Amino acid sequence: MCERLKDKVAIVFGAGSCGPGWGNGKATSVLYAREGAKVVAVDKNLAAAEETRDIIASESGECIAVQADVTQAREVEAAVNKCMDAYGRIDILHNNVGIGELGGPVETSEESWDRVMDVNIKGMFLTCKYVLPIMLAQRSGAIVNISSMASVRWSGIPYIGYYSSKAAVNQFTRAVALQYADKGIRANAILPGLMNTPMIVEPMKAVFENVEEMIRQRDAACPTGKMGDAWDVAYASLFLASDEAKYITGALLRVDGGVGCKCM
Repeated sequence: MCERLKDKVAIVFGAGSCGPGWGNGKATSVLYAREGAKVVAVDKNLAAAEETRDIIASESGECIAVQADVTQAREVEAAVNKCMDAYGRIDILHNNVGIGELGGPVETSEESWDRVMDVNIKGMFLTCKYVLPIMLAQRSGAIVNISSMASVRWSGIPYIGYYSSKAAVNQFTRAVALQYADKGIRANAILPGLMNTPMIVEPMKAVFENVEEMIRQRDAACPTGKMGDAWDVAYASLFLASDEAKYITGALLRVDGGVGCKCM
């Protein structure tokens, strides 16, 4: 541990994992704590947030677990208030919550479209709505939003709501970055490529015959011959959240093993 986040407070929305293993938010929360941050682990699934908290506590880190649905303003505001009550400041806002549902513009129901948009982009709007005034008062803060390579390219699977919402995350991030650039607040987004995390298993069951074949095909599609994992996203997040990235704002950082350079 290098204490790159010593004395900082990080609130991570989507800090649990949707299945066994390491999801992006879980790994990032643990890494933030390992680097000296006090972490508020927020998740719709309180048990998942508590699992992250317990891992951090087992490593002598400091973390509290909070339940909140990012699509509900009152719950987001309450989570932010709990962070302020516990630690009195917020230095890092990490937005990891995201979902994907299969379907193109014809097949996707209006309900599915609204659900994906609410979770993937409205959620970031609400977290920023309640955290930015705190960062503004501090004259400092770093926001890390998790987008996707699907925001800028076709992945081969019809995910119209996911593509559109993640593209919105990119422009939302850049708009926040420029509005607050002279106020000591930075905002950047990470665009993961093909990643091997618990989130890929359930959605991909509708596309692939079995999980092993799905992993084989996704590994083969990567220039490196293997998908990335949650720790690749976590270390990129750590850099953007730290003072080492003090002159970086409005960036869309690809963490994709080079897949974005390929022709489809």
